[in-house]
Amino acid sequence: MNLFYSYLPFLLFAFVASITPGPTNILILTSSQRFGIKATLPAVVSACVAASLIVFISGAGAGEVLRSYPLVREVMSWAGALWLSWLSWQLFTAPAADLQGEAQRPFSGRAAALLQLINPKTWMMALAVVSLFAPHGTHPLREVSLLSLWFLLISLLCLSAWTLLGKAVNRLFRTTTSLLWFQRVMALCLLFSAWAGFLGA
Repeated sequence: MNLFYSYLPFLLFAFVASITPGPTNILILTSSQRFGIKATLPAVVSACVAASLIVFISGAGAGEVLRSYPLVREVMSWAGALWLSWLSWQLFTAPAADLQGEAQRPFSGRAAALLQLINPKTWMMALAVVSLFAPHGTHPLREVSLLSLWFLLISLLCLSAWTLLGKAVNRLFRTTTSLLWFQRVMALCLLFSAWAGFLGA
């Protein structure tokens, strides 16, 4: 029980970081809405595994590189924002999901993993983990591994919730026109999340 309480601040941080809207959450939601839960699950697993690996890599030392070379962070941020902008345009111009059937190209596991690598939110979250919850014991690598595992479990639960929410959208928006407007609003949210970091700078 004492061990649980010692990790409680990190668990709360991981929950907030995973459940709050961001590029990955929005794409998971729209993929589930358009293609179904089963087709979206590979993207959920890939995104969570990639994010937890980034937490591990940052804790193992890569986080110091990003702190020491701000140009690397800036290039990653621009690359991520441009790619997300392209995805936003694809979503905005896509036809409404077929209410009677499944489409053919859901958000893939490969794309979800790649998104984490260039998603500024994921790296900033990982850097915050290292800064706030860096292990100080005699086995830091083991403790970082444990933090990464906890983050994986929590992010799986949170993204699964977004997947279920996406599927519920089809029950709320029952016409093709309403689904089209929903997709366009999600596309604009994705575009905003891609550039929000630059706006706040």
